[in-house]
Amino acid sequence: MLFTLLPAVAGGASTPKGMVEVREEILDNGLKVLLLENHRSPAVTFQVWYRVGSRNEVDGKSGMAHFLEHMLFKGTEKVAPEEYARTIRKHGGRSNAFTSHDATVYHATMSRDTIGIAIELEADRMVNTRFEEKYFQPEKKVVQEERRMRADRPRSALAEITNAVTYAVHPYRRPIIGWPEDVRRMTLEDMKEFYRTYYSPNNAFILVAGDFDSEEILTKVRETFGKIPRGSEPPEMGLTEPPQRGERRVRLKKEAQLPALVMNYHVPNVGHEDSYALDVLEMILSRGRTSRLYRDLVYDRRIARSAWAGYHRVSVDPATFTIGAQAMPGKDIAEVEAAIDEVIAEVRDKGITEAELDKAKNQVAAAFIFAQESNRGQAMRIGFYEITGGWRRMNEYLQGIRDVTADDVRRVAWDYLDRDRRTVGILVPQVGKRS
Repeated sequence: MLFTLLPAVAGGASTPKGMVEVREEILDNGLKVLLLENHRSPAVTFQVWYRVGSRNEVDGKSGMAHFLEHMLFKGTEKVAPEEYARTIRKHGGRSNAFTSHDATVYHATMSRDTIGIAIELEADRMVNTRFEEKYFQPEKKVVQEERRMRADRPRSALAEITNAVTYAVHPYRRPIIGWPEDVRRMTLEDMKEFYRTYYSPNNAFILVAGDFDSEEILTKVRETFGKIPRGSEPPEMGLTEPPQRGERRVRLKKEAQLPALVMNYHVPNVGHEDSYALDVLEMILSRGRTSRLYRDLVYDRRIARSAWAGYHRVSVDPATFTIGAQAMPGKDIAEVEAAIDEVIAEVRDKGITEAELDKAKNQVAAAFIFAQESNRGQAMRIGFYEITGGWRRMNEYLQGIRDVTADDVRRVAWDYLDRDRRTVGILVPQVGKRS
């Protein structure tokens, strides 16, 4: 089946910059295949997306999805430990993997002539990954070191603890890398069970983008992945975060040079009509030297070294809109927080100018285009949309941004940047003290 995907267009133009044909096929075992044939550059990106991330974990076993990502590089009956990456490199390619709240993704970029190697390797480890204690225990130490390094970074630690307080019941409250004690207690049997539950063709999809022939790739995918049996349907994650009915606050005392803060507001995700206005609001508040937070806190008042906003809209479940800042030396973080509240209040009470609106919409559209300049970037964008409700939503994005009005931006600021909907995290520096 062929579908057309409209890329976003800079400047709000009504004619699309180009058309990309997305071919979608679903194999008998439930594996979806999305093909973006594009001959502009002589490379092919092959990606396997599993619909499992930290969102699918349970209390006491956080970090499973991320740890399992590590274990998939420990080989199969056919492939020696760490041989996957060496094989890709030997044939001139690049490969990596990552885990998010909602997905685990394995990707490789190679030439058209060699991409079949990546396809064979990925099909093999979808069902044949080896789980042995002699590899599991050393890899646990690797994950624990990653965990320690993250905890040592003050702003990362602040974001983590603030996120944990932001959600009362939803799994997004847990760090993707896992809580230290959960990782320590994790067993090989835990890992095997998680793998059997979530790694199956009917809980995954394949994305291929670049210089290839669709029929050739489909034939190869059918020969390799098509013979893998359909798995049991993974359990549904039915947890819904209850409405927040009052501001929450958390303070983190940690060795650091400067105080900082993070504010998390509960907002809808990419599937909601307000997501477009929230994207524009993020740009107005945070992107560039003329953005409101930078201009007020950094340039005019000189009370913050940095100030930013981020809308985490591409998620399966409702998301967060984050505002943060790091204070300048000698400045009180309470003064920074009060200044942020003033910036928000000005948008909520007075709204934004048409000039601000037009500039922000153009910037959002341009960012949407530039993220898709490479085959890998294009595939990644489509993959995240597919995970969070279907890649066809990308067709709606440009028009959704075009339709945003100044009143829409003011309204979403009123509706969502409400103190009763937020969690505030404060980093309190402990200079010279061990964390």
